[in-house]
Amino acid sequence: MPREQAGSGRVELRLKLEDKAVLARAAALERLDLTSFILRAALPRAQQIIAEAEKLRLSERDSLLVLDLLENPPEPSERLLRAAKGGFVLER
Repeated sequence: MPREQAGSGRVELRLKLEDKAVLARAAALERLDLTSFILRAALPRAQQIIAEAEKLRLSERDSLLVLDLLENPPEPSERLLRAAKGGFVLER
């Protein structure tokens, strides 16, 4: 059974021969191996996609509500005060 090195992973791509030739030529022109060339292009895009997906988007109305709550927070409830003092009890 083959052993995998810690921290390594393998991805296989099925490419048309002409697509692979284009990628290999571009990689050679950049003096990179094919894996490094593909990763250099793909990783920043993947990080951008993840960052966009994780952004919280609020409507103008909701943004104003959050700002108002930050400037004028409501009074804490009894339950919150108990929790802050260490007497938190799960209630439903």
